[in-house]
Amino acid sequence: MMQNDYRLMNMIDEKARLAGSNKMELLLFSLGSTEVFGINVFKVREVCETLPITRTPNMPAGVEGIISLRGSILPVIDLAQCLRMGNGEARTKLIITEFSSHTQAFLVQDVDRIVRVDWEQVKSPQSIGQSQSAMITALTELPDGKLVSILDVEQILGEVIGEGDVPNMDSMRPDHPYPVFFADDSNMARKKITEVLEKLHLPYQSAINGREAWEKLRNIASRAEQENKDIRDVVSLILVDAEMPEMDGYVLTRHIKEDVRFKGIPVVMHSSLSSVANKKLGQQVGVDAYVGKFHPEELAQMVTSMLHPA
Repeated sequence: MMQNDYRLMNMIDEKARLAGSNKMELLLFSLGSTEVFGINVFKVREVCETLPITRTPNMPAGVEGIISLRGSILPVIDLAQCLRMGNGEARTKLIITEFSSHTQAFLVQDVDRIVRVDWEQVKSPQSIGQSQSAMITALTELPDGKLVSILDVEQILGEVIGEGDVPNMDSMRPDHPYPVFFADDSNMARKKITEVLEKLHLPYQSAINGREAWEKLRNIASRAEQENKDIRDVVSLILVDAEMPEMDGYVLTRHIKEDVRFKGIPVVMHSSLSSVANKKLGQQVGVDAYVGKFHPEELAQMVTSMLHPA
């Protein structure tokens, strides 16, 4: 037990140094073309050679079948098929991933290496193929000039296994509106958050990355000061994603917590990175609460409890 705790603390310290410097590590891989793809290492559990895949009837499009890995049955998702990159190239590697409370294997042609990149150099995609645009959340350029497409794996998982409907919820119907500000680079995440907030009858503003969020929040604070308003009447709660282009959620949270104008406004991290290490890291930068994606009822309960503490 002591040894496991020591390893966990080492992992947390290492991740804290990485996120605190606004950097992340990407696992690079290919799908049978010259394009290079990447996934955040925090979401990768392991990489292995392709195992025997059992095909079962009525599998969703994009799912090749299932595998047995150390006693666990995992779905195998063919990323090339999800991206409509039909080709005859053999796919020989499996990337075992864990995020959004799901574990699955991604079938890829080959795995290259792990690279460390600065979130400031990770940009939202501007001009990419229409069929892939919803699946790519960001782009970054390596020192050798190669472009890396960072996949929106939450979107892919949602399309393969289904997004799930946001259930009906009781409106908060507060005496005043309790505006919420949220930042997330995933199209699907923004859609789900919006649905939850609308069902709670809460007004909201949003941003698609950490840098845009920080600029908007600073402008909101400045306007509140100029108009002699209580900032909590303009922003009562802030939701941040952990992974975002240009500035991640950890650095964004640290900026918010260091600015006295936002004192007393809770920051909730809403992330698919739900490991103990990531939760501890959020606590280290001042996150007030953590809720995993995509659990709309849990998100609604967290928002309600933060706005109406017992």
